[in-house]
Amino acid sequence: METLDLNPDIICTLITKLKEFHAKEDIVIPEPPDNPDDDWALQVLADHQDDLTFREVKTTIDDLEPDQQATLVALMWLGRGDFTEDEWADALAEATRSANERTAEYLMSTPLVADYLAEGLYAFGHTCEE
Repeated sequence: METLDLNPDIICTLITKLKEFHAKEDIVIPEPPDNPDDDWALQVLADHQDDLTFREVKTTIDDLEPDQQATLVALMWLGRGDFTEDEWADALAEATRSANERTAEYLMSTPLVADYLAEGLYAFGHTCEE
């Protein structure tokens, strides 16, 4: 498998913050609709614009280079089981092709995203200290 094009420390920081965000009592992330064009993620997350953890995670992701954002998405897909380790190049290519300005919202609205990122990171031989 290729090397990871994103500092594991950044990913670990995001994992911690995403766990904090999703652990809040008023955060409810519904299952995604069948229609991928629905802006359900934006609607759900719009209620949390004033949340400090939300803003911190969004800013961190938004400040990443586009290729690093694609790496983060591909890593989440890998951890979720959408792709195998042998398909890493395909996951990265797909994440690059589907990239847009809503990467942070997409990731934050994915249930269990912190766990998926941790699993993806583990596939590259990295773990986060807790």
